[in-house]
Amino acid sequence: MKNYKVFLFFLVISFSLSIFTKENSHSFKVSVIADGLDHPWSLVFISDDEILVTEKTGKIRIIKNNRLLDESIKNVPNSLFAGQGGLSDIVLHPEFSNNRTIFLSFSEIHPTNKRLSTLTVVKAKLNGYALEDVEEIFKADPYRTAPAHFGARLLFLDDGSLLITSGDGFNFREKAQDLDNHFGKVIRINDDGSIPDDNPYSNGNITKRSIYTYGHRNQQGLTLSLDNSQVYLIEHGPRGGDELNILESSNNYGWPLITYGIDYSGATISPFKEMEGLEQPIKYWVPSIAPSGMTTYRGDKFPNWKGDIFISSMIPGELRRLKISKEGVEEEVLIDNLGRLRGVHNSPDGNLLIISDRSNAKIYKISPK
Repeated sequence: MKNYKVFLFFLVISFSLSIFTKENSHSFKVSVIADGLDHPWSLVFISDDEILVTEKTGKIRIIKNNRLLDESIKNVPNSLFAGQGGLSDIVLHPEFSNNRTIFLSFSEIHPTNKRLSTLTVVKAKLNGYALEDVEEIFKADPYRTAPAHFGARLLFLDDGSLLITSGDGFNFREKAQDLDNHFGKVIRINDDGSIPDDNPYSNGNITKRSIYTYGHRNQQGLTLSLDNSQVYLIEHGPRGGDELNILESSNNYGWPLITYGIDYSGATISPFKEMEGLEQPIKYWVPSIAPSGMTTYRGDKFPNWKGDIFISSMIPGELRRLKISKEGVEEEVLIDNLGRLRGVHNSPDGNLLIISDRSNAKIYKISPK
């Protein structure tokens, strides 16, 4: 594990926040662009002034010109809102401007056994404010007994393939090491649900062939580096042991054979933090921060942030900036007074948007002061 420096900065003025480092200074302000959302999970811009926001409760809300509309997107598939489950991520097809195709992840109840649920991904055409031609392209196998640890984060790669994080189902952590199921895996498929020929396990059954990496717990953040050459992933540890990893095809990230965390009960999950053949995180957190989303800053409003990774967290509720280099990972806390945060996203104008995590939630904008 490379050495890293941690820079903590205390922010003293709510909604007018300034922080300074030894190398440079930057200041920003925080404003609210929408409130009254019900457990929002993710968002996308469909135009410079229109945002679609998923709510775990099952709706896709519309923000237009910084105003939350009463209208919501029609024909959204039914999802299971229970435990950690619900409507989750939303991403645009790389050719969205031409094909108007979006992708959704959500937890879905078993058709006959209501005690079981699983992670499902669909694609659909956006026609005005309605979905058409909704098509399932992935369903995690097998179903799980607890509505927890779905993962559910989506990311398109440069080659047009789609990554899907599928968590360990909470009760099935040992299965994260097996290649005959989707527990604790990152999945890679094409935009039509077919499996790329260059996936690492091309000779297995359909479940195994869809697997890109394994040995994960509950991965809720994915982002590409600024030059799109690397994929970064964050995942929740148990009690301690949240991780930031560089994702590479066929790698085993160790859960639950190695971990920097312990069970919620205080019991030992594994006596090992390292093991030959298992990947080490480039950063981990003890105690946990509950990392819930991440993005790579790509705008021009904050030149000193370009290419840095931003992570939202739910415990204690922070926005963190990470600078990754050959020397390690430098980290600073930018915001720590907005409560539980669900996600962080780039906006087309170069600002950042933060999603809060509660029943009467807000979306905040970070812009230059």
